[in-house]
Parts: sequence; C-alpha cells; structure tokens
Amino acid sequence: MSIFQAMRVSGSALRAERMRMDVVAENIANVETTRTADGGPYRRRQVVLATDDRQGAAGVRVAGIELAGTPLRRMYNPTHPDADADGYVLLPNVDLPTEMADMILAARAYEANAAAFRSGREMIRQALSILA
Repeated sequence: MSIFQAMRVSGSALRAERMRMDVVAENIANVETTRTADGGPYRRRQVVLATDDRQGAAGVRVAGIELAGTPLRRMYNPTHPDADADGYVLLPNVDLPTEMADMILAARAYEANAAAFRSGREMIRQALSILA
C-alpha cells in the first residue's frame, strides 16, 4: 500500500467519523422533541458504516443513516400538549449517556485518523526535501 492510499483510507475515515458526530449531535439536540414534521416523537438515528475498496485500498464509507430500533420512552405528564388520553407522552428513544459515549468514540477515532493523515503528509514532505 502506498502512502497515498493510506492517506485516502484516513481521509475516508475522517469523513465517516464527521458524519457520526453530526448524527450524534442531531440526536442530542432532539432528546426532548415530542413532535416532528413526520408526526410523533423524534427517533434516534445511527450511522451505518461499510468498507469501501473502490479506490484500490480499503477504506470506510457511510452506507446509510437508519433509525435505531430501541423503543420510545413513555412519561406520565397529563398537562403536556402531546399527552395521550391516559396522560402519557411518548419521548424520543435517545439516551444521553449513550450519545455522549458515541460522541467521544467518534471524536477519538477522528483524532487518530487526523494524526495518521498528518504523519503521511509529513513523510511526503520529508521525502520531497530529500530530493531537493
């Protein structure tokens, strides 16, 4: 694998981790959203990653963003405008500690790939300075 292929792999991972952080941020922003344009409460989203070897080197790509299968939460609050006849409100299936852990994992993976990309760039710079 050439240094350029390795940098493409790191670049693909940077894009994927950026998307993961964006989706986690959207989940956190909607942790209390009980009514969306689609109707009903916000549903947690998660990024699905897949290998990407179209560029001659293994990499990662975002295969899609899907709704999490965890059940919605119910809370008794008869005064809430979205409460049902029994006084229960459906809340998003977003768990803040889980989202924070996902954000930390995505940020660390992003940082690691950024460091690998910088190392590749520095190797290229050093090789060019030897030739000059």
